This record gives sequence, C-alpha cells and structure tokens, in this order.
Amino acid sequence: MSQYQRYSRQMLFSQIGEEGQKKFGDTSILIVGMGALGTAIANHMVRAGFGKVRIVDRDYVEKSNLQRQMLFDENDVEAALPKAVAAKNKLEKMNSEVTIEAITADVDASNIIELLDGIDMVMDGTDNFSTRFLLNDAAFKTGVPYVYGGAVSSRGMTALFIPGETPCLRCFIQGSDSTTGETCDTIGVISPIVDVIASYQVTEAMKYVVGAHDKLTRCLLTVDLWNNHTYSMKYSSPKADCKACQKKEYPALHHGATDNIASLCGRETIQIKIEKTFDLTEWSNKLENIAKVKKTPFLLKAELEEGERLVIFPDGRVLVQGTSDSGRAKALYSRYIGM
Repeated sequence: MSQYQRYSRQMLFSQIGEEGQKKFGDTSILIVGMGALGTAIANHMVRAGFGKVRIVDRDYVEKSNLQRQMLFDENDVEAALPKAVAAKNKLEKMNSEVTIEAITADVDASNIIELLDGIDMVMDGTDNFSTRFLLNDAAFKTGVPYVYGGAVSSRGMTALFIPGETPCLRCFIQGSDSTTGETCDTIGVISPIVDVIASYQVTEAMKYVVGAHDKLTRCLLTVDLWNNHTYSMKYSSPKADCKACQKKEYPALHHGATDNIASLCGRETIQIKIEKTFDLTEWSNKLENIAKVKKTPFLLKAELEEGERLVIFPDGRVLVQGTSDSGRAKALYSRYIGM
C-alpha cells in the first residue's frame, strides 16, 4: 500500500505499471557529476523509486551554483558542503526507500571501474568531454548502458549508448579537440535547458529499464530552446575504427590518461592531485599563520595573500582558485603544499 501511494501516478502510466515500478526498485544507478544536470537527474530518479543511486562529485557548493543546481540552497553554500553530501541530504528527505550513496571524489581512470561495480546504468552529469570519454569507455568495457547529456547556453545534447547494440560517444565525437570549448562558465546557461536534457536522459533510462526498447530514440538529440531548434542525428553503424566500441582499446581507461593537473571548466580553477590524502586538521594548523583558513569536516579553504584560494580535500586533491594558468597554480601549490 505504501508503494502504491508513493508511486501511484507513475504506476498508472500503463507503460510502467506495477511491473515497471518493481524494475525501477531493482535498478542501481551511477550519476557522475552533481551540478546542474546531475542534480536534476538525481531528483527525478530518486522520486521515481530507483532502488540505489550512487552519486559522485569532486566539488563543493558555491553561490553561483544556485541558479540552476536544484538540490542546493544558501545553507549549503555557507557550510561549504561537498556537492555529493549536500545532494544526499536533500535526496534522503525526498524518498527514504531509495539507497543514496554519496562519494566526494574526482572520477578518473583509477576509480571508474570500481565506481561501476554493481551498477546497472551510468548517467552523465559532467561538464567536460575528458570525463565523458572516460564514462563512455568504462561503460562499453563493462557492458553498462551510458546516458550522455550536456547543456550550455540554451542548447543541450543527449543520447543513450548501449554496449553491443548502438554506436558509442566516440563514434560521434572523436576527441575533446573537436569541441568548441564553450562551457556554462564561459558563455552561461539557462536552467530550463538543463531540465529538458535531464528529463530526456531520465526518460530514456526509464524506457530501457522497463524493457520498452522499441520506444528508445536511438539518436543523438540536440535541442536549442531559445532559438526553437531541435535536431536528431539517427544512429548508423558504429565507426569501424572506433577505439572504444569496435577496437576495444578504451584509451581513457589507461592510467596514463589520468592527468594530475586539470582545469575545471573555465572557472579559473586548477585541480592538482599529487598526494594520496590530506589531514585537514594538520593542514589547518600549518596554514593558519600565513592564510585565512576555514575548515569544515569535508574540506579546508585557505585564502592566500596573493589573492588566490586553496581548497584542500581529504582525498588528496587541491583546487587552486583564482587562476586559469596551470603554471601559476603549480607554483602556488609548491609554495604552500610542496611538490
């Protein structure tokens, strides 16, 4: 009776019904990225009753996120909560029947296979193609469907890629060099396009899980809300020379492909990961005499006299905020953390 009350309107939709609802409850989802797309995806999937939702994000909540990242509020900004933690706090209040697993980490070649353990489908909530290729390669190696999505400005793209059945992302987009370099942090984004793309992603996932494979779009869909454009690129045969779905080389999974220094999506932020772990209390004591320090249970912020900020995470990552110059970031890291 409890399940009928919670999911009654969803179960009344004949293509889901009681049997489809049970399938949702037996499905485990990985959502990578708890930004705009990721929070919208998680909101839909948790409310819909997917049995387990594992969320992973490397960042913390900032005020500029609130315009489009629906699971966060001003209290999360004030507490400088990691996005995965803040999202879990909200999601658990929506549906206590769903198992929510929150992980604050940078997803890379060293951990993606482990993150996919026990997972039935991976949802893309990321903001860069290097991580998307990583998800694509890992999904096709492990046989897990991958729901790609991206949104910037008033435009968005989405597709469901099924190992052994459809082409993969690499068949459409050969590499990050072929992208425009436009991001929400350089040309902006309006929240309605985020909602539209996330809704397409979740709906395709629902169709797949309930077995309505004849209803899948089987295309790379592009939507521009502001200019009233919609374009569908229907799937054709996979590219014969595709390194993921055809040659099975999975280049993004090579550990050498994981860079210790990465620029975060046009945000004047450089991420550096050299250490394995950081003791936040120890580093608070080290930095408090030379920087303005704020420590939470999840991270440490240090405002430097040079004007930049270090954000230190227990998992060994440091964000150098206030510069897009990797050389400058490395110099500050070396000066305050050591190389």
